[in-house]
Amino acid sequence: MLAAGKRAPDFTAHDQNDAPLRLSDLLKNGPLILYFYPADFTPGCTREACALRDLHAQLAAAGVCVAGVSPQSARSHAAFAMKYALPFTLLCDPHKVLARAYDVVGPLGFGTRRASFLISRTGLIEDAVQADLRIGRHEEFFRKIVAAQAH
Repeated sequence: MLAAGKRAPDFTAHDQNDAPLRLSDLLKNGPLILYFYPADFTPGCTREACALRDLHAQLAAAGVCVAGVSPQSARSHAAFAMKYALPFTLLCDPHKVLARAYDVVGPLGFGTRRASFLISRTGLIEDAVQADLRIGRHEEFFRKIVAAQAH
């Protein structure tokens, strides 16, 4: 996993509407929470996405953008976003290009690890957490960002 202080790797990926987005597009209005998760509709990933959804108004008020990344298709992401009213971008990474760039490919190359990055508007990783099964650590990370940006 990339550590704080490193430059966030640039990328272009398709979102849940199958539109291409670059990292610079996501950073144009402020910092970004870029979070990687294994799969749409799984219990842990749903809990994490809903925690971000519930904090979204506070994050937006603090100028923080959110984007999730997993290997599923735009169609799956669109259904996931609609079912859980997710107000943020979900990026498709079917070949794990982003997961490799951010060093969050699962053990033995399988899957995507659960990791969250706070990326500054200038493209530097300010903070990061990886906790595959401990969703609560990610929720704490998101709340810490809200608190820090509010000051």
